[in-house]
Amino acid sequence: MAAALSRMPPRLRSAVRIVAALAVVAGTVAVVGVGPFVHGVASISPATILAAIALAAVATAAAAWRWRIVSAGFGLPLPWSEAFASYYRSQFLNTVLPGGVVGDVHRAYVHGQHHERVDLAARAVAAERVAGQFVQIALTLAILLPFGLASPLAPLAWISGAIAALAVASVGVVALTRRGRAALRREYRMLRPLLARPSALFAIAAASVVVVAAHATTFVVAGLAAGVHAGTSELAVVALIVLGAAAIPVSFGGWGPREAVAASAFALAGLGAGAGLAVSTAFGVLTVVAVLPGALALLADRFRSLHPRGIIGGRRSA
Repeated sequence: MAAALSRMPPRLRSAVRIVAALAVVAGTVAVVGVGPFVHGVASISPATILAAIALAAVATAAAAWRWRIVSAGFGLPLPWSEAFASYYRSQFLNTVLPGGVVGDVHRAYVHGQHHERVDLAARAVAAERVAGQFVQIALTLAILLPFGLASPLAPLAWISGAIAALAVASVGVVALTRRGRAALRREYRMLRPLLARPSALFAIAAASVVVVAAHATTFVVAGLAAGVHAGTSELAVVALIVLGAAAIPVSFGGWGPREAVAASAFALAGLGAGAGLAVSTAFGVLTVVAVLPGALALLADRFRSLHPRGIIGGRRSA
């Protein structure tokens, strides 16, 4: 399906993703019922909103740190304040616009313009996102697979393992072609300065773990707010599965497969599909609210563009 989407015009591709995401949510609600969806929205309180905002700030800081390390490996230095604000802005755009990558494209373009190397900046952003996804998948498998066949979550664990194996096999298939080998060698040469620094790899992995932990904790907060009768550790395990589903390209701001997978995961865990939909709904609303500071970053950028020589952020003329 990803290949078919890539061949479509951009507007049609966005429309298909939105329709597909809404169809998945509507189908989940039709099967489980509208009650859990409403309950998830109603369970949100000022306390949960504050917790989500704080956790999003932690995740954003860690992700910005990861981006700075990767970008430096590509020879593109990135100030901390710029990385932090840009990552907030990126998350907001990824959440409110279809596709989930518009914000990443924007921060890569803006950063690349500063160094007149948009191509390198785009590679740095792509590498940073891939590194984060790799650590998330590895962390999910490391936690899920030890459950074994006796666990109610075993089917999801084996599905996660199969998806990871398929991803590795796909890279192997690409490596069999001449063009694929050339592309992999080119990317390796670009990443070699970064891969040769163990301290940088450790920092990237550590930052990625913090990001995943912050998002999983937000899911636990949503579960507790929704009144799910489960321990925090059990909610955290399910959160890892749901976070993986939220990254599926056929989604709108994370909505879509996340709700279906949450309902299925909660049902397999014996907590009920309705509870899964309620928690996923609360989590989705909290994540939208938590990245609203990114909207402020956009407004600040707009103000600076209208007043380039103003008090805030203006550049002095040479």
